[in-house]
Amino acid sequence: MVVEVIAIGGYEEVGKNMTAVKVGEDVIIFDMGIHLDRISIHEDTDIDRMHSLDLIERGVIPDDTLMKDVDGKVKGIVFSHGHLDHIGAVAKLAHRYDAPIIGTPYTTALIERTIKGERKFKVNNPIKSLNPGSKIKLSKDITLEFVQSTHSIPQAVFPVLHTPEGIIVYALDFKFDNHQKVSPPPDYNRLRELGRKGVLALIVESTNAANFGEVKTYSERVARIILEDLMKGPLSEKKGMIVTTFSSHVERIQTIADIAKKSHREIFFLGRSMERFCGIAQNLGILKLPKNATVLGSPKAVNKALMKAEENREKYLLVTTGHQGEPDALLPRIASGRTPFNVKKGDNIIISAPIIPNPTNAANRHIMESKLKSSGARIYSNAHVSGHAGREDHREFLRMLKPKHIIPAHGELSMLVAYGQLAEEEGYKIGHNVHILRNAQAQVFNGE
Repeated sequence: MVVEVIAIGGYEEVGKNMTAVKVGEDVIIFDMGIHLDRISIHEDTDIDRMHSLDLIERGVIPDDTLMKDVDGKVKGIVFSHGHLDHIGAVAKLAHRYDAPIIGTPYTTALIERTIKGERKFKVNNPIKSLNPGSKIKLSKDITLEFVQSTHSIPQAVFPVLHTPEGIIVYALDFKFDNHQKVSPPPDYNRLRELGRKGVLALIVESTNAANFGEVKTYSERVARIILEDLMKGPLSEKKGMIVTTFSSHVERIQTIADIAKKSHREIFFLGRSMERFCGIAQNLGILKLPKNATVLGSPKAVNKALMKAEENREKYLLVTTGHQGEPDALLPRIASGRTPFNVKKGDNIIISAPIIPNPTNAANRHIMESKLKSSGARIYSNAHVSGHAGREDHREFLRMLKPKHIIPAHGELSMLVAYGQLAEEEGYKIGHNVHILRNAQAQVFNGE
């Protein structure tokens, strides 16, 4: 039985991830993401109202038109986790396939929210939730298993396909974190079991593969210590205080709330994406906010909260969107004086996020920080640890799984090659059993 891995998106860029795996006549699709940078470049992009072909042309979503030439039946559309570079194109592409959408409960709740906001297409695919550690039969020859992972969003998993030709592991995205509050550690024992059973192919993220300074990714526990240290003084001062972080990083949101809950300040989590990710996490019992915390997303509610903070700034902690300096997000608008809250001398701003490496983000973040500093704010930048595996984590992962073949993904060519070079240190060889693919290319193997 022939196995084919088809690179649709995410093999020439960080984003718009999408991969198809064909086993005999059955096809499984992994992820349908967007390229967030392309939305920033095309400022008139209103993704909810645009046609998929226009978005493909702009490079915003994967070009899945090549799937019309794939001779097989799609049996499932499987999502590894709920970040937009993995689920953001679901409402534009899923309706083309007569197959169920499958993810963990948190991921499927985010997908349902995305589909609800769609204005161009009707998406009627059945949606199935699968818990980490569970299995579901997708066809006579293929069983899907979700193995517990950790990342910077709850309920991230390693989707695993059990096929007659061997096991295929899809590892986008992950880190090895044993000390998260809202997620259990990765299931190392199961990963080793899979390695003993025989992994035919590992499709794996390469995000930090070229980062030789990030040998092993620190636990989220380290971020908690950093934030506790940074927030202690400002929380007790009679000054304004803002923290910005990823809305989807529910673990980090929980940490910020836990640190601030014993202070005299009321906590406002502000922004549309903050409401989306945190609201769903609260409904599922993943996020547990204290009584002095409120999540607000509508412009009217956000402005009302900002007016309260402007009148009595020492009584509130604002947790906002906009850590990359995106012009229309909340913190950049505050920095530009476009909200009821004005930054004043001595106010404290903690940025719990790195600059996601591209020129647009670097420029936006610099502009935002410069404006905040010119208003007299104190900036505490990059209070963060990565959500992606470091080089030594990847080495450990390879030793657990012992895959016959490796396909690096989720990166530019330099990142894919860097992963290949790391694999060569473990006895693999680029061009032999490490396959560097570009978008629209495929790798065929039969388990030998």
